[in-house]
Amino acid sequence: MLYKITDSVPFHQHPNEQSGYVISGSYKLKFDGKEFLLNEGDTYSIPANVEHSIEIIESGEVVDVFTPIRQDYL
Repeated sequence: MLYKITDSVPFHQHPNEQSGYVISGSYKLKFDGKEFLLNEGDTYSIPANVEHSIEIIESGEVVDVFTPIRQDYL
C-alpha cells in the first residue's frame, strides 16, 4: 500500500489478523491503547477484531498480509 501524507486510516477493525512490513515512510500505529512509531524495516502484527488506526507521518509504502485473506481486497 502506498501512503501519502494526506491519507488517513481511521480506527477500524476486521476479522483478519494483519501483519505488515514498512518498506519506506514513517507511521504511528495505534491499537490496544498503545502507540507504535514505525519506520523503514519495522514489522507489526495486529490481532483479529482489534480496533486500530494508522497516522501517516511521512509518505511511503507498506506491505500488509491478512490471515485469513481479505476477500474484499481480491
